[in-house]
Amino acid sequence: MPPAHEEGCLKVALVYPGQGSQSVGMGRSLAGTWAGKVFAEADDALGEPLSQLIWEGPAETLDLTANAQPALLTTSLAFFRAWGPRAFDAGLASPSFFAGHSMGQYSAMVAADVLDLADAVRLVRERGRLMQASAADGSMAAIIGLDDVRLPELEAVGQAAGIFTIANRNSPGQVVISGERAAVQAAADAAKGLGAKRAIVLPVSVAAHSPLMANAAEGMRAVLADITFRAPVAPLLANADARPLTTADSCRAELIEHLTRGVDWVRAVRAMQAAGVDTFVEVGPGKVLSNLVKRIAPDATVMSTDDPSGPDGVFDPSSITKE
Repeated sequence: MPPAHEEGCLKVALVYPGQGSQSVGMGRSLAGTWAGKVFAEADDALGEPLSQLIWEGPAETLDLTANAQPALLTTSLAFFRAWGPRAFDAGLASPSFFAGHSMGQYSAMVAADVLDLADAVRLVRERGRLMQASAADGSMAAIIGLDDVRLPELEAVGQAAGIFTIANRNSPGQVVISGERAAVQAAADAAKGLGAKRAIVLPVSVAAHSPLMANAAEGMRAVLADITFRAPVAPLLANADARPLTTADSCRAELIEHLTRGVDWVRAVRAMQAAGVDTFVEVGPGKVLSNLVKRIAPDATVMSTDDPSGPDGVFDPSSITKE
């Protein structure tokens, strides 16, 4: 594998999953390893045994927004700490981009040296609490198989019934809508008539990435004001429009703005491809983002660090760098 600066080297983006990728037992294979110390650091930062909840559950407690977010961040960064040295040893180039899906932006920012781990764990705990407190009359639904050209019509139906937005554009033909319950229901009811294969109202009360998160955004603005941010070691991408985030101030602003704006994951992946990225690595538990990236960029190399067959349950990067 040639050095990172030479022609022919893979150009890598590290991507970090958001809430929904958590599961009881995630990252347990790293317990007792150097990377597993991340869990103890998170426990210390929160002053509670978060690691016990991650590894033992119960699932209904782990899935609470205020728990799921710090749990997922901690596990993602344990995978990052385990995988990074192995990627270096295997000859992979340093990341060209970092990108997080929703809450995954915090994980990406710790990995990119924008935030300290302890600060990030406490921040996502507060983020989850503020989001849940802003949950009155909120709803979300997944719309599957709808042609992107029909999205303006779907938006028009939802907005006619109340506060409504496209929260996530996850892959071609897969979006999540968010807003007031009546508006989401109206759009979900109309989706099949517009050509969608399925419309599934999700069992959540938080209208994430919608204007209903305005109070949560203002709460985070106050909390983030006293936190130290640094410029990232490589560009991050904003959730709403995939613009590069290259300064401390732009990263701070992103963590406020993305609460009320959507996540256009399709645009983010295509922006990284256009910049030459050919290899995407999902850093964290599960393979949600890996599957989305495969649909958006079928020619790219896509891998997940979460690999039960790998050493300590982590994907062995040398398998893609051997000639």
